[in-house]
Amino acid sequence: MFDTSGSSIKRRLRTIRKDWAQPVLSGSGFVHLDATYWGHNWGVMLAVDSASGFPLYMSLIKHETIADYRTAVNSIKERGYVIRGIIIDGMPSLFKEFRDYNVQMCHFHMMQIARRYLTKKPKLLAARELKSLLGGLTDYREKEFWSRYATWEKKWKETIDRRTTGKNGRSFFTHKRLRTLVNSIHFYMPYLFTFQHVGCEGMPNTNNKIEGIFTDLKKNLNNHSGMSIENRKRFINGFFLALANTNSLKKRDPI
Repeated sequence: MFDTSGSSIKRRLRTIRKDWAQPVLSGSGFVHLDATYWGHNWGVMLAVDSASGFPLYMSLIKHETIADYRTAVNSIKERGYVIRGIIIDGMPSLFKEFRDYNVQMCHFHMMQIARRYLTKKPKLLAARELKSLLGGLTDYREKEFWSRYATWEKKWKETIDRRTTGKNGRSFFTHKRLRTLVNSIHFYMPYLFTFQHVGCEGMPNTNNKIEGIFTDLKKNLNNHSGMSIENRKRFINGFFLALANTNSLKKRDPI
């Protein structure tokens, strides 16, 4: 064996392959659903059981489309798993697609949206107050949060609606970024506190579990940065096979 060249060893290793197959499922639970990418041409669509971290569905994809998400959810259902609710990151069209499910908008991503529009240190007082309110999103009960938000919106209505006239005579919203965030909050309003609704006890309010899996996957791939795309895909298959063996659905906490 020691007389075998490195290229021969690599060639033999390429013949060893364990492909991912969607696992047999049972039971019920809440599903984390998300995708991650390497470049612009390929990535991973993943669905994970919230209680155990077990990968319910995994697929290599070229682009993140509604059809990919629909395929994932339908596959999980067809294999016998009852979906009690879905936690997603905010692609607007997904909320319509999954309107028949209990859907939770990830709080972490909601706060990311707020930071994107308000920046880390907003100068406008209305923006600072809204940033502070959203910063405590995870600590509120639904009724209290919307009461506080309604108070903020009423207080700053004139600021939100203020318009400026440009040199060409056309008017535009003076605080466009603030107004855009307000519109986003209105859109996500029905989905921010699903986890507190009856029947959704135990539902997570973030996608942190699936984000952690993606972080671990990318860290492992970065340790082998010289791999070809084909070998990276083989590595990903193996990674999720190992995850499925480690995080068995049978080891879940009772729901």
